[in-house]
Amino acid sequence: MATISNHPQSEEEQKNHEFDDEEEENEDDELEGWDDWEAEDEAGEDGDDESSDSNLLCLFCDSRYGSCDALFDHCISSHHFDFRGVRTKLCLDFYGGFKLINYVRSQVAERKCWICGVTCESSQGPQNHKHETFSIEDIKPLWDDDRYLKPFLEDDSLLYTFGEDEEGEGEDDYSALIDKDELMRDLKKYEEICIDDENTGDTIVYNADNSVKNGRKGVASPSNGHLDVAGSSEKASKDKHLRGSFPTLLSKDIKNVNENYFGAYSSYGIHREMISDKVRTDAYRQAILKNPSLLNNAVVMDVGCGTGILSLFAAQAGASRVIAVEASEKMAAVATQIAMDNGLWRSKSQNEGNKHSSGVIEVVQGMVEELDKSSQIQPHSVDVLLSEWMGYCLLYESMLSSVLFARDRWLKPGGAILPDTATIFVAGFGKGGTSVPFWENVYGFNMSCIGKELVGDATKIPIVDIVDNHDIVTNSTVLQTFDLATMNHDDVDFTASTELEPYSGGSTGMLNDLECQTRLCYGVVLWFETSFTSRFCKEMPVVLSTSPYTPKTHWSQTILTFREPIAMASGKPSGDRLAAIGTEACPATKIQLRVSIARAVEHRSIDISLETVGIGSDGRKCKWPVQIFNLH
Repeated sequence: MATISNHPQSEEEQKNHEFDDEEEENEDDELEGWDDWEAEDEAGEDGDDESSDSNLLCLFCDSRYGSCDALFDHCISSHHFDFRGVRTKLCLDFYGGFKLINYVRSQVAERKCWICGVTCESSQGPQNHKHETFSIEDIKPLWDDDRYLKPFLEDDSLLYTFGEDEEGEGEDDYSALIDKDELMRDLKKYEEICIDDENTGDTIVYNADNSVKNGRKGVASPSNGHLDVAGSSEKASKDKHLRGSFPTLLSKDIKNVNENYFGAYSSYGIHREMISDKVRTDAYRQAILKNPSLLNNAVVMDVGCGTGILSLFAAQAGASRVIAVEASEKMAAVATQIAMDNGLWRSKSQNEGNKHSSGVIEVVQGMVEELDKSSQIQPHSVDVLLSEWMGYCLLYESMLSSVLFARDRWLKPGGAILPDTATIFVAGFGKGGTSVPFWENVYGFNMSCIGKELVGDATKIPIVDIVDNHDIVTNSTVLQTFDLATMNHDDVDFTASTELEPYSGGSTGMLNDLECQTRLCYGVVLWFETSFTSRFCKEMPVVLSTSPYTPKTHWSQTILTFREPIAMASGKPSGDRLAAIGTEACPATKIQLRVSIARAVEHRSIDISLETVGIGSDGRKCKWPVQIFNLH
């Protein structure tokens, strides 16, 4: 703004003044569109100037203000919350601030503290209770989730104005990629948002009331910060959230992720690693070759064929036709050449009725969801659907959705799917499952500070590594089982609960000696088994396991580390009743887990939510804060 002065201005000052005015006019023109659409919302207020001038609702109370500065000053003085300070400290861009506002509103609505998540029934509200010293960086992950890109309040004017003062002044590169006016219009305008996943065929429709109209149901609860999956909780219908916030960006992101994903599988090193995985390859080979009644004269579809090794096995087992589907252009060409080099390539003339050639393998380049565009394959014409679709933690890479699409589109009624079941297991691991022991003694030197830092990092990011079975400190339990022949697409996202008890670790004769031994559980490890059951493999059922108790595979195991280890002891130790459950003074006798796994907003990634409750021998419980992991 121009400065008002009682002193006469020089000619140069007048020119500068005029230049400033022109600059302001240009800025006003640029923001004209923004003002127009905001005015539309205010038009229905019958010219109530007071309402339109004070339409910014406080994050913590019912006070309203006419400017962001006034609102944020009020938050500092009355609620001890410095929004601008937090943004500056954490270098939050426009979207980071957007998420923070929605996160705080969601916590306040549940009467929970935005810092620690504690529920408070005090009349002063949860924002006013005291905390021990904390680092703002440590709590950033609480709102750093795309679920908070969905406005918590309808018509929340603060979301559309808090960044206005910063526009044009060093605005971050990411925000600059998207027109904010257009973004805000989208969020205000659409009463329902539809997102089409072009790779899975899923359509997600979200209503304005935050409920899911249809589509897949992997969700996260805005109120408690953990993932929750419809059908797994009584609250599921109330806990829907927007898994993808910007449809136009999402489709581009999916395309980019797919290009990178299939491009990575053009590397021969990856295929050598998978083929060299004897546990993996032998399991498929036996299931295919040792069940002749299933494969002989069958039409087989291999989803994601890679080099075509499974298609070659199917041809060797006597299949009459093998449709090998591969999205990577390079690997589709390689698979075709390999089939030709081994005399198994099926030419186009054969597809047209020429039976002179003995080849059975035809390679189709493209995603299985797009086969209708590139190949003339009759729906429900496949006898056996074959795929090696598993990723880390079973569900990483989201290829299962493509297999289910192929099942519904191409498999005959009653046709076989290999493998036909998959199961995720969970167990607790001890100190040996972390990097701490290595750093405690490095050629006689103590470098444990590095190990502690790495363990801290592991509380936020899943670690894919081999866990020695001797480092398992609890029993192993089934977390979730999938029946690929009957499951729905929505079942890929799930929430499951289970209970872990201390592992006695030996024969019955050792039980008494170990009965009250205290062990520290540093986290949980996940692995999976896929089975070729007797439902389809009648001659020889096969199990492919990635367990710590079986030979290692390239999938390893997936490690989720607790923020702090939990002391556990079997038997009935007395313990200190004044001590917290899970400490060495009062070890837990059981750990209750609630785990949710859902497809993340970032395509082909998964989000994992971990809730942990320790139970003492006297029945007392200790609940630790929810942990969110993203495997990407």
